[in-house]
Amino acid sequence: MNIIKILTLASLTGTALMGGVFYAFSTAIMGSLQRMPTGQGAAAMNLISARIQNPLFLLIFIGTALVSLALAVLAFAKDSPGKWWLVAGAALYVVGVMIVSFGINIPLNNSLAAVDPNTAAGHTQWVNYLAKWNPANNVRAITCTLAVVAFGLALHAGSTTTSTTMAPSRSPQNAQPNHRQNLQQDPQQKQTAYTSRYVDHRGTAEDQPARA
Repeated sequence: MNIIKILTLASLTGTALMGGVFYAFSTAIMGSLQRMPTGQGAAAMNLISARIQNPLFLLIFIGTALVSLALAVLAFAKDSPGKWWLVAGAALYVVGVMIVSFGINIPLNNSLAAVDPNTAAGHTQWVNYLAKWNPANNVRAITCTLAVVAFGLALHAGSTTTSTTMAPSRSPQNAQPNHRQNLQQDPQQKQTAYTSRYVDHRGTAEDQPARA
C-alpha cells in the first residue's frame, strides 16, 4: 500500500467522522435545543461548544484538513490515478468545513457564549444564532458527504489502474505472428510426413524376397 492510498484512507475516514458529527447536529441536536426554553437551549449549546474542543475532536477536525491538502499536492506531484477526485475531496473539506466553520460557526459560538442566555439580549442572540448557525452546519454536513464520495472514487480509480497494470494481456497483434508461423510450418510438416511414409514403404518393398 503506497503513501497516496494511506493518505486517501485517512482523509476519507476523518471526513466521514466529521460528517457524522455535523449530520447529528442538523438532524437531532439543534432541533432539540431549539425546542427548549431560550435560556436553557443557549446554555446547553454553550456547554457543547466548550466540551467539543477536546484533543480528539481537534485532531480529526484539523488533521483531516492538513492530510487532505498534503494528499492533493502529492497526487499532482506523482500524477496519481484519480488525482482530480482527490483534489475535489480536499477542496470540499477545506472550503465546506474549515472555511465555513472559522468564518461562520465558530464566531457565532463565541458571540453566543459572550451573552447571558437568560437576558433579553441573550434571547435575541439565540434567535440570530439559530438562523445562521443551522444553515452553515447543513453546508458542512453536505460537503463532507460529497468529499467522502470523492475520496472513495479516487480509491476506486487507483485500484482499477493497479489491477489493469498487473493483469497479463495478450493482444491480437502478438498472437498473429504465431498463427502465421503455424500456417507456414504446416505444409513442411505434411511434406516431411509424406516423405517418411514413402521411404519406409519403399524400403520394405525392396527388402522383401521376390516371389516366383
